[in-house]
Amino acid sequence: MLQLQTIRENKEEIVLALGKRNIDAHTLLDNVLQLDEKRRTTQTQLDNVLAESNSLSKEIGALYKTGKAKEANILKEKTVHLKDESKQLAEDLNTVEEELQALLYQIPNTPHTSVRKGSSEVDNEEIYKEGDIPTLDAGAQPHWELAKKYDIIDFELGVKIAGAGFPVYKGKGARLQRALINYFLNKNIEAGYTEIQVPHLVNELSGYGTGQLPDKEGQMYHVTADDLYLIPTAEVPVTNIFRDVIVNESDFPITYTGYTPCFRREAGSYGAHVRGLNRLHQFDKVEIVRVEHPAKSYEALDGMVEHVKNILRELKLPYRILRLCGGDLGFTAALTFDFEVFSTAQDRWLEISSVSNFETYQANRLKLRYKDENGKNQLAHTLNGSSLALPRVLAGILENYQTPEGIRIPDVLVPYCGFNMID
Repeated sequence: MLQLQTIRENKEEIVLALGKRNIDAHTLLDNVLQLDEKRRTTQTQLDNVLAESNSLSKEIGALYKTGKAKEANILKEKTVHLKDESKQLAEDLNTVEEELQALLYQIPNTPHTSVRKGSSEVDNEEIYKEGDIPTLDAGAQPHWELAKKYDIIDFELGVKIAGAGFPVYKGKGARLQRALINYFLNKNIEAGYTEIQVPHLVNELSGYGTGQLPDKEGQMYHVTADDLYLIPTAEVPVTNIFRDVIVNESDFPITYTGYTPCFRREAGSYGAHVRGLNRLHQFDKVEIVRVEHPAKSYEALDGMVEHVKNILRELKLPYRILRLCGGDLGFTAALTFDFEVFSTAQDRWLEISSVSNFETYQANRLKLRYKDENGKNQLAHTLNGSSLALPRVLAGILENYQTPEGIRIPDVLVPYCGFNMID
């Protein structure tokens, strides 16, 4: 979330920045500043009452020691009133702080200066494109038809077991899925990321720490009996490793990668564009997460973009990169680049990765800080990216690599699969 000091000192700049998200933040920020003023005033009053009470307690002790019990008892009556007053002020302060925190949670991150204003994905900027779109033979099919033809993914069986959006991978389909996971992890490890295995459920504090709560509770599966949430991405548990942590400046960069299944309700998602693997409630993803010094975070973001580029080059999939506009930017992100693979059989682009810099927004929620060279605590920057999300990568491979003889396996994956053709 945004820092109060930043809002106090840069209100108009924040209003202009949030305008890129099509948000008029004047009233919201005014309410935040009014509550902040009330909080500080109440805190000062409480501090003064407590200081007076403490001073009187010392004076009462001295009076008793000198035998002036009558004067001491008069002052004791005053401390009773001060105690009642301090209790009320403490309750008022707690109420104001809760109201202020709730308002701060409603303010999204301010977009980076390079982000342009826009209403939706149609306003995103294509900034890079690479790879040749293959020419498929007549009769080429979308991946959901190929999955059925070669018996490698069973969508109907998934419906029987759990519901729509929970596919069952079979035979070579399951092996290809596992190959992609291992390949992505190895590429990330080679790039310097430390592999980590994390829980697939998180508590409410973790959801608030990375910004899934209260913004995306409708998209998350909530295990109400234990008040836990199934993770929508490994970003949540991995980044929360650093909740309430102070790292040393020499620790940067901190880099992790992890494979997890991801769970998203995706409420309201219907239609042909979400068929097959295009949108699922459960899917596999390999994530990269970085904690960086603020001066180095955008250099790190560029490095993450190049890293995902190299993976897609090795897979020989045609792709493009979009810089998201303000209207399509995630709630917590300052800057996001989306990677999309072209599905020749569907004749459309499929999003397969998002790489984002959150600057201090998550770190402020997490209380993730580092000690600078002067020994002062500063907020770190957090970044994350998909490297990669499997369903649409798999869809792109099945569709773009199909031939009359079967589906070829990209050369880089053959050592991981143990076969070079699905036939």
